[in-house]
Amino acid sequence: MYSIYFYRIYETGCEEIDLLKVEQTWAGEHGLARHRLVRTDPKSIRMEVPPLVVNLGAQEVPWGEGKLSLECQARIYDIGAVSLCLKYQNDGLLPRIEDVALAFAAQRGLENIFGDYLEQLQGLLNPMLPCTIDPTFYEDYSIYHIESPQQISDTAALLMGEKAAFSPQMREQIMKNRLSYSQDDFVIVTWDTALICDQEDPADLRDLIEFANVQLLELRYYEDLLTRHMDRMYDDIQKVDKDSRFKRSRQYRRIMSRLMEFIADISEVTEKIDNFIKITEDIYYARVYQMTLKVLRAEQWSESVNRKLQVIQQNYALLSNEVNIQHSNSLEWIIIILIALEFGFYILETLW
Repeated sequence: MYSIYFYRIYETGCEEIDLLKVEQTWAGEHGLARHRLVRTDPKSIRMEVPPLVVNLGAQEVPWGEGKLSLECQARIYDIGAVSLCLKYQNDGLLPRIEDVALAFAAQRGLENIFGDYLEQLQGLLNPMLPCTIDPTFYEDYSIYHIESPQQISDTAALLMGEKAAFSPQMREQIMKNRLSYSQDDFVIVTWDTALICDQEDPADLRDLIEFANVQLLELRYYEDLLTRHMDRMYDDIQKVDKDSRFKRSRQYRRIMSRLMEFIADISEVTEKIDNFIKITEDIYYARVYQMTLKVLRAEQWSESVNRKLQVIQQNYALLSNEVNIQHSNSLEWIIIILIALEFGFYILETLW
């Protein structure tokens, strides 16, 4: 027996999704339920707001002269992401997992199915979600679950999605991110695939890998949002610099007000992303989760987000100083004018 899970995680464009409102609106329809851990103590992995799980039915894809059935399950996260997971489970011997994995390597041939399910999910969320899910901005990931290493002949080919004469160095690179809890199980994580060997359903491990991909997507989204906001900020400052001194101060304040609101919103969101999940007691799960984040290079994206936030904050400080200087100059001129007027009145009174 083996299972294959094809994931795509999308950004909704909303800073936050009210999951309680979704629950109340759907009232148990679509197999709606809150996510919960299966094998580990719930206290060891904490999520402030567990995602909602929605069953979207099954579709068939062509396979040789027959078809394979893929069940779809969606998850809705309060931080603004949704995930789709297509599951294929095989209880027999054929087709072999390697044949299926290579046929759908890089999720080739699944575009239309993901598109159909995403449209279905968007339709369900439309009454509660003012944002439109971008079908082109997503993270994809595939997880293979086997019960015994004997089920596959070439781990590297399975994970890389191609049959090739991999060099020893390449094989070592692929296999280096491997962890085991006991002698009978292991998990290997790569950039876009993972292999889990376990005689029981490793649902919690799959969830951790999915959660890491959700964090990566959110970091990518807000890094892109910060880039666009910085470009707009520089354009606005350049336009204001062409205005007269009297107009400039008012325009600077307008830009500062927008920057201050944006910084507050992004800081709140990034804090939620950083604290999305906390693993407190289970050392093995914590290592798998941290290893996945490392392989996905989530830290680099987080650093990029923080750097761009710092640049925006620095520009806010510079604008604030400029406004204060202009304000001080204006006060100085007002004082000089008042002194001059008082001196002028004094002279006139003396002459009269």
